[in-house]
Amino acid sequence: MTAVNKVLVIGGGFSGMSAAIELRKGGIEVDLVEIDPDWCPLGAGITINGATLRALESLGLYQRFLDEGFVSDGVDICMADGKHFATLPTPKPVGSDVSGGGGIMRPALARMLADATRGAGVSVRLGCTFEKVELADDSVSVSFTDGTQGRYDLVIGADGVHSKLRAEFFPEVKEPEYIGQGVWRAVMPRPEGLERPRMWLGKHLKLGINPVSKTHMYMFITEDRPTKEHIDPETWPQVFSDLMTHFDDPMVRSLIPHALKQEANIDYRPLANLLVPQPWNRGRLVMIGDTVAATTPHLASGAGIGIESGIVLAQELAANDDLQTALDNFHARRWERCRMVVKNSERLCLIEIAGGDKAEHAQIMRESKEALTQPI
Repeated sequence: MTAVNKVLVIGGGFSGMSAAIELRKGGIEVDLVEIDPDWCPLGAGITINGATLRALESLGLYQRFLDEGFVSDGVDICMADGKHFATLPTPKPVGSDVSGGGGIMRPALARMLADATRGAGVSVRLGCTFEKVELADDSVSVSFTDGTQGRYDLVIGADGVHSKLRAEFFPEVKEPEYIGQGVWRAVMPRPEGLERPRMWLGKHLKLGINPVSKTHMYMFITEDRPTKEHIDPETWPQVFSDLMTHFDDPMVRSLIPHALKQEANIDYRPLANLLVPQPWNRGRLVMIGDTVAATTPHLASGAGIGIESGIVLAQELAANDDLQTALDNFHARRWERCRMVVKNSERLCLIEIAGGDKAEHAQIMRESKEALTQPI
């Protein structure tokens, strides 16, 4: 006996798809609606830590990740001139033999989750979302933008950081606020000999590279910007390549010409975070992923905590015959882990902006990575 028999997932991102896949394992009927008719996420590469690899393993996707992405252990830390001064360990997660970290192209990760979602028997509708959600004590009635209607035992809101569901049902929660840094990302050919991530620390800049396949890597640059401002996308390649010139390492310098090529797919995002207080449900509507816990990328865990939350919610719904018990257990298992990632990432960001204590920065990194290895 499960807490629910039929569930609607609103949003086909990483957390929504993970919940849908895991719910089907428990024999629960699932509809998923995604407003993007192409179901095609934008973006360059994504860094994946060991905990997220463990979550993908539980979804049955680790082998495909090995086929399409790249795994490694450790992160090399260098000064702007290339001098190596530390290698941060990436500890393996408890209860799994997966690698301590890795990287993959974001669209590739989305495709594998989408294939698994459909393969699990989830009913997927693209170019469609909710028009109206009406909560009752024993069910949820939903009207959709394609003119259809449905009735569900539970609705899972996974419609992203600018969630329309959150705006409607959690009106007291403010939109995420800019935190003072932006992140640039680009796709680059992978230099010979690059077998694990590497980062260079500059003044108010941090540059990193991470292999995402046998032939490619992605590069990111976090840049302090006191105010959130519009940067004309036409200028992105030049701005990105100019930022690279602040690093004297020959490897970085050799990659500058690639930043000016169209295939680099330069992307810029101002950084913000969000942590919605518990509970993350209003009756039979529950929110997961970026809708309630959106983080800056400093711990490479934003996608990971969303995927984990989808898995944990589905597990509790399948393991309990009482909905409130399932939701209580979900909150108990997820709150502190998500809070830790959001708040520690924020602290790392603020230390970097202020040019603060590097020892504190390193300690937060070590303690956070160790905490993430623990079971979910």
